[in-house]
Amino acid sequence: MKDNQAMAITNLEISMRGRWVRVPALDIGGKSIVVTGSLMKLAVIHDEEWLESELDDPEWCVRELKTCQANGLKADIFTFAQKLPATRPKYPYAMEWDSVAAIRLTSFTDWWEKRLPQETRKNARRAAKRGVVVRIQILDDAMIKGIVALNNDSPIRQGVAFSHYGKTPDEVRKDYSSFSDRSDLICAYLGDELIGLMKVVYSGETAAILYLLTKSSHYDKRPANALIARAVERCDQRGISYVTYGKYRYGNKGQSSLLEFL
Repeated sequence: MKDNQAMAITNLEISMRGRWVRVPALDIGGKSIVVTGSLMKLAVIHDEEWLESELDDPEWCVRELKTCQANGLKADIFTFAQKLPATRPKYPYAMEWDSVAAIRLTSFTDWWEKRLPQETRKNARRAAKRGVVVRIQILDDAMIKGIVALNNDSPIRQGVAFSHYGKTPDEVRKDYSSFSDRSDLICAYLGDELIGLMKVVYSGETAAILYLLTKSSHYDKRPANALIARAVERCDQRGISYVTYGKYRYGNKGQSSLLEFL
């Protein structure tokens, strides 16, 4: 039964563009609704992409947000998303289609042998031939030290300032500690050097890549390809149906190395 009393407004610390900030929040049905923005206030479900379930009662959320307007939690727009495998609209609200870079996974063998271009398979094999070893690790002090070095490999990535460059070990630990009970840290090593890392979060039949970071100084060894291959293999072992990695297209951005990778 849903409580008719006004819910308490709190402040929640969230990561925005690589930095931790506090924003107004409201807990509704175990999900945190946060409000961000200046001129246009946007209410969204915190960490929606990584949650195990969808919002089950949007009308309830709208009513609670309206009730809290008088108490200082002001929002102009409330958004929420449907999760894979849902691809048809469930609600009569105004909506926008989004593009998701997703692998429909039946088996690792099917994905590897039938659905990957030959050049992609070559790149994954090239990593192994050049000494890259991929394994699953835990977030301990040695891993934190390796991630700090990864972050500091370059202050610029994909043509923009890298928001994680120069972060302290404590900040890195905070970034990577989320969803520890249902995630894997898949790491690429060259000898003892961490040259790539992927964090995969599991949500029911879907796995989402939260972080994928490699050292540009070791690009020739193709650690990203090796990490993707190991992640898909791991998801196959866990019975995952979809593996997602962000959007397929970002706004009007045309052909790019990121689009080619996705």
